[in-house]
Amino acid sequence: MVTPKRAATPEAHASAGGWPPPWRFPLLLLGFVALFIGAGAGLARLGWRMPELVLAASAMHAPLMVCGFFGTVIALERAVAVGRGWAYPGPLLAGLGGVCAVFGPASIAAAFFLAGSLVLLAASIDVWRRQSALFTFTLALGAACWSVGNGLWLAGWTVPEVVPWWFAFLILTIAGERLELSRFMPPAPLARWLFALVLAGLVAGLLGLRWPWGVPVFAAAVLALAAWLMKHDIVRRTVRRSGLTRYIAVCLLAGYVWLAIAGVVMLRAGGLVPATASYDAALHAIALGFVFSMVFGHAPIIFPAVLRVAVPYHRAFYAPLALLHGSLALRLAGDAAGRIDWVRLGGLGNALALAAFVVFTAGAVVNGWRARPRAAG
Repeated sequence: MVTPKRAATPEAHASAGGWPPPWRFPLLLLGFVALFIGAGAGLARLGWRMPELVLAASAMHAPLMVCGFFGTVIALERAVAVGRGWAYPGPLLAGLGGVCAVFGPASIAAAFFLAGSLVLLAASIDVWRRQSALFTFTLALGAACWSVGNGLWLAGWTVPEVVPWWFAFLILTIAGERLELSRFMPPAPLARWLFALVLAGLVAGLLGLRWPWGVPVFAAAVLALAAWLMKHDIVRRTVRRSGLTRYIAVCLLAGYVWLAIAGVVMLRAGGLVPATASYDAALHAIALGFVFSMVFGHAPIIFPAVLRVAVPYHRAFYAPLALLHGSLALRLAGDAAGRIDWVRLGGLGNALALAAFVVFTAGAVVNGWRARPRAAG
C-alpha cells in the first residue's frame, strides 16, 4: 500500500538501480495469479465447484492470499520505494513462492516466502535507517512479523498457527503507511505513545499465542489500533471532500470498522480455533474487510507509482467496494447464525467483488491510455 509521498520517490532513485516499470509488471502478475487461484481455493473450501488445479490448492488458500498476493505486492511497492535493484528479488521470491504453493510441496513454498520476506525486511530496515521514525519502525516490524511467520511455517508449524503472524504483517504495514500520512494532521505526543503501546500489545499477543492469554491480548491490541486509526487518521477530514479523495477515505473508514469487528469477535471467542465460525469471521473481517478495503482505496495510487500507468477515478469504483462489504456482512451474519448457506453466498460475493475490482481497475487503466492522446493533442 503506497502513499503519495512514496509514489514520487522511486523514479528519483531509478538511476540508483531500481528496475524500470516494464520489468515490474511480471512481478505484479505473479501476485495476481496467486490472488486468482487463492480466491478460487477459498471458494472450493466453501463447497463451490472449481477447476481441478484450484481444488488441489484449496489447502493453500491463506498462504496464496497473504504471502503470494499481498506479500508480492507489498514487497514490490517497498522495492520501488527503496529504488535499489537488490530489493526486487523480494517480490520475485514471494511470487515464486505462490507458484510453488500451487504446484510444489508446501515446504518449498515456505522457503521461497521466507526468502522474499527477508529481502522485504532488509528493504524496510534500510528505509528505517534512512528515516528514523515511528512509521518506518512500524513498517519494519510488520516485515519482521511476516518473516517470523514464514520461518515458523517452514519449521513445521501449521497454517492456523502462523496466520496471526501473517495478519500482523498486513495490519502493521497498513498502520505504518497511515501513520506516515498523519504528518498532515500530527497526533499529539500522548497519541503517539498510545500507538507505540498498541504495537507492544500486538507483539506481546503474538509471542503468547501458545498460551491462553495470547489471543485475547492480540485481539485487544487489534481493537485498540482500529480505535486509534479512526480517531487520528486524516481521512476523518478528507471524507468530506469529493471524488477520489472521498472514495479513499470511505474505503479506509470502512476498513477500520471491520478491523474493530475482528477484534471484538476474537475477544468474545477467547481464541482462534480453526474450523469455527469465529475463526472464519475474524480472519475474513481482517483480510477482506480491512486489508482489501485498503487495496481498493489505494489502487489508483499504487498502479501509477509501480507501473507508471494512470488509473483515472470513476464513481463506478464504489460498485466493487459495496459488493465487498455487503457480501462480507452476509458471510459474518451466516457465521453468527450458523447458516452455512449465507456463508457460502457471502464467500461467492467476496470473490466476485475481487474480480470486479480487477476488471474496473483494468478498465480505468485503458481509459487512461485512451485519454493520453487526446491530452497530448
